[in-house]
Amino acid sequence: MSPIPSLPSRDDVVRMARSTTDITGQLLDTAGNITKIAINTFDPRDGSGAEALRVLRQTTADLAEASASPQAQEAFYRIVDTLTRLGTSGAPLAVHPVSEPAQALLAALGDTLLPVLDAVEPAVREAAAALGELVEATSPLLPPAAGAAAGTLLALTPLIQAAADVLRDSSPELRRVADALTAALAPLLPLQVALAERAAAAGAGVVRAALPPLADLTEAAATTAKAARPLLVAGEERLVAGLEQIQPLLVATASRTGRAARAVAVRVSAAMSPAADRGVVVAVTPVQPQCVVPPA
Repeated sequence: MSPIPSLPSRDDVVRMARSTTDITGQLLDTAGNITKIAINTFDPRDGSGAEALRVLRQTTADLAEASASPQAQEAFYRIVDTLTRLGTSGAPLAVHPVSEPAQALLAALGDTLLPVLDAVEPAVREAAAALGELVEATSPLLPPAAGAAAGTLLALTPLIQAAADVLRDSSPELRRVADALTAALAPLLPLQVALAERAAAAGAGVVRAALPPLADLTEAAATTAKAARPLLVAGEERLVAGLEQIQPLLVATASRTGRAARAVAVRVSAAMSPAADRGVVVAVTPVQPQCVVPPA
């Protein structure tokens, strides 16, 4: 048996990911500089032909200088080195013994699922559109739900932290539990495999024996459904008609319930709010006019 090639270590993968990230950043900076150069070249404010030629020559010189700079050469070298390392590290995965059954499984899944996906594509699109409309309609409820979720997480954080501290302090006991479980379960694995094989064989026999009666039952159910379709349609029509008849009653009940709830809320708010400072009531009594008789 040929030896299984070794897989790249975690440090190698992290180092290659960081190198790729650095190179991507340098490429984005270079693309930004090229974009600025292109904008300056096609700026409509410089409309003269001589100015355009001058800008084009300057742009060409800037591009030549940028490509010949040590930073650009280093970036290109690191790109090639990273691609080479990825190819070298990924080659063992392609020829690994596990890759062949995995590829066969993916091919079988693709051949089986593609017709199903093509058949359900319209329904999936309609369901996705309806789900999007539902999310858009319920968008006012999302902030309170997010707040409640955040509050729940904040409330559970001390419990999780305490559990983590307890488990961290009890690591020797946990290791003993793991060793005991391993020692207890290891002898049972061969027996479980044998039982699984016997169960699979028995289950296959049961399925083979049950499929013909199930097919007969399904055909009978389909025939019964076709025969009872008028009754089902009539029942649905009666149900819809009944809902339409009681709709005004339901709306009126909901309206009255809402008004009662608002009244109760106002009274509770008035009862729970602090009493306002009582003001001074000034009573004004009108003065009756008196008749003054002039002296004779």
